[in-house]
Amino acid sequence: MNWEQLLSLKRFGDTNKRLRKEQDETRLGFEVDYDRIIFSSEFRGLQDKTQVVPLSKTDFVHTRLTHSLEVSVVGRSLGRKVGQLLLKKHPHLENVHGYRMNDFGAIVAAAALAHDIGNPPFGHSGEKAIGAYFKEGNGAEFKKHLTEKEYQDLCDFEGNANGFKILTESRAGREGGLRLSYATLGAFTKYPKESLPKRPTNHIVDKKYGFFQSEKQMFEEVATELGLIKRHGDDLSYQRHPLAFLVEAADDICYTIIDFEDGINLGLIEEEYALEYLINLVRGKIITKNYNALNTTEDRISYLRALAIGTLIDEAASLFMTHEDAILEGQFETALLEVSQYKAQITDIINLSIKNVYRSKEVINKEIAGYEILNQLLKAFGKMAFHYFEDTMSSYDKLLLNSLPETVKLCNDSLYKNLLAVCLYISKLSDTNAMLLHKKLQGQIL
Repeated sequence: MNWEQLLSLKRFGDTNKRLRKEQDETRLGFEVDYDRIIFSSEFRGLQDKTQVVPLSKTDFVHTRLTHSLEVSVVGRSLGRKVGQLLLKKHPHLENVHGYRMNDFGAIVAAAALAHDIGNPPFGHSGEKAIGAYFKEGNGAEFKKHLTEKEYQDLCDFEGNANGFKILTESRAGREGGLRLSYATLGAFTKYPKESLPKRPTNHIVDKKYGFFQSEKQMFEEVATELGLIKRHGDDLSYQRHPLAFLVEAADDICYTIIDFEDGINLGLIEEEYALEYLINLVRGKIITKNYNALNTTEDRISYLRALAIGTLIDEAASLFMTHEDAILEGQFETALLEVSQYKAQITDIINLSIKNVYRSKEVINKEIAGYEILNQLLKAFGKMAFHYFEDTMSSYDKLLLNSLPETVKLCNDSLYKNLLAVCLYISKLSDTNAMLLHKKLQGQIL
């Protein structure tokens, strides 16, 4: 892979090449990507979606929206650091093509901003609930109408693939979705493969999948433009865009440190333990006089959190440059922080978060409720989508159909498209709106 292709400014529908030197410096193409994401209705919907603690009533606990904003800030800093180093190593990128340090930051920031845009209500349990409906629930009856890969898309419903769909799916008046640059779409796609084969290797690319069958052709176009390296066999799979490693690192940094901080603020992790774990990560960087002047838990945690994030940004940038050649050749097979000198400290923090936060009764009980809510929504709308496909709509099905937004389009020639349309609709619901729709279907509210 080469950076000239990887930094492509091309957008869906372009007929002429976009050159970096011809960009308006007051509003670069990569910065336009960020603007388009942040003004989208799908991004706004993240403000009422679970990050860790579902439906929290406290101001300091993160939602998907605040988490995404923080990941984008970390990603921007990380991208700029790497960009500065890359331009020193490859001066022709600046001298010949006109790329700047901030371009790398803008691409990573935009991709990071969108990284959770496809996540359904109730966090990762929402993904599992959708998959379970098709794998073990009423949706299993649709298997005989679908190809193997179409069915796998639904059984392992994936927020990353759903995000790619949201960013790129055409509809009337919105051809090419948000029409982001292909560089940003490449950096967004952490798992550039289709749903099958499932985890054929331990390579980081094979951990999940990054696009549905419905967006397969679109992703191939993006991958070809960017010059991504095609991987094994007849199944569609590519090596990652190098900047996807930075998007992943920004997310890893934020959920490691900030989910931990949420656990402390909720009282799920004792301050004494928390301080010890964070101090282990930043021990050499603490200014003792400044730290001892802090009187509250919140201030002490904030101080250590800032140091921890800064430390891990520097570490991730250094690791990226150390392994840049292997990354460009498609030979780097793990997340950056997996080879970090701080891996033991990061693992300790994550394990404590899993034990005290992710598996707390408050989180588990609300995930159980979310699981049931999504299952019931899928039962109703999944059946309606099937009846539409078979042209056997009942009166109730027609009522459900008429309740859908105008942007949801069903068809008679593809059950797969209908089921994906229903899943997309449900995935865009906020936690609160999913609960309200569930109550409405039960006749509890009008």
